[in-house]
Amino acid sequence: MININLLPEAYRPQPGITPKKAAAIAAGALVNASLLAWWAWLSIGVSQTVESKLEALREDMAGLTPQVQYHRGLEAEHRQYQSREKTLDEITGERISWTRKLDELVDLANTGSDTSRYLVWFGNLNVSQVSDTRRQDFGSLRAEGYSGSGNFANVANFLDDLEASSFAQGFNPPAPPEGSQSKVDEELIPSEVWSFPVELSLKSPEERKADGTE
Repeated sequence: MININLLPEAYRPQPGITPKKAAAIAAGALVNASLLAWWAWLSIGVSQTVESKLEALREDMAGLTPQVQYHRGLEAEHRQYQSREKTLDEITGERISWTRKLDELVDLANTGSDTSRYLVWFGNLNVSQVSDTRRQDFGSLRAEGYSGSGNFANVANFLDDLEASSFAQGFNPPAPPEGSQSKVDEELIPSEVWSFPVELSLKSPEERKADGTE
């Protein structure tokens, strides 16, 4: 039999919920509840853990930052001192300790007088140090030498000892011996004197460094 309901839609009786539909609704509600619980755990539990670790890291960083800044300051100071040391080495590496050189020259003259190989002294001693790479001129030592003997071989002895001495380190070899004999004066001691030049030119800074004289 066919039933025709002519009542408006609002007044018609609603059909009941079937078990299948109820199960679907329950499953959806359970999924939504699970998602809500998972979101709450992420938002509250994990977030609190992350915040706690982040705060601990911030505290560690706050304690390490002054040490890092101090270390960086020491590194900058170390680089500055290295730069100064390099500059000083470059400056002092080109200089000659003339005080030491003159002491060595005086000691050499005294040694010769002690061994009777020669008796020498000097006048008008001049030293200079320049850096003219174009002319290969790096300085020199010049003096008027005097030998208290009529034997010119004493001058040669002195120049030989001079070339072989520690004084000559850093210098090029002296020129061959030459000179002139002064007038004999029996009233003076020594009575005969030879005059001879003492001239030595400096080697380049690179050569002096290679020789170990700087």
